[in-house]
Amino acid sequence: MQYTSTYQSPVGEILLAADEIGLTGLWFEGEKFYALSLDPVHTRKEVPVFSEAKRWLDIYFSGREPDFMPPLHMIGSPFQMEVWALLQKIPYGQTTTYGELAGQIAGQRGLRRMSAQAVGGAVGHNELSILVPCHRVVGASGSLTGYAGGVNKKHFLLTLEGVDMTAFTIPTKGTAL
Repeated sequence: MQYTSTYQSPVGEILLAADEIGLTGLWFEGEKFYALSLDPVHTRKEVPVFSEAKRWLDIYFSGREPDFMPPLHMIGSPFQMEVWALLQKIPYGQTTTYGELAGQIAGQRGLRRMSAQAVGGAVGHNELSILVPCHRVVGASGSLTGYAGGVNKKHFLLTLEGVDMTAFTIPTKGTAL
């Protein structure tokens, strides 16, 4: 059974979803893959993991790095899980590129190379935005591309974390907006 709750963030309402194991989703209202993995049958109920997640979000949106993580229950393909595990290793206030992540996965698998686009697809389908920091992944050219919540939210989150934004650009056209 999945449960849902909402959280009012400085950049809009967030829908939280959880099951008995942990958080299964965190989506900005109106984002590209909003509630994609939410069970059609779910209950709006304040379960304990939501209190932890909301406390984490309160700390995060106050401009500080939380020193704990609520229980997560990530559900995806083995490749997605591999990419999402790398996302969780990106330090607060730092960024990496899709290509750098692809290189790490290639190295782990003993391959010469891995498609940055394949990595981008897995990053884009991360169901636990912010907690699993997909917003810290940028294009090789410094473009703030590819955030399902929207590039303006990505810019806000990186700025909140104290990232120097002078090297980054916001795309004005394309499919990654």
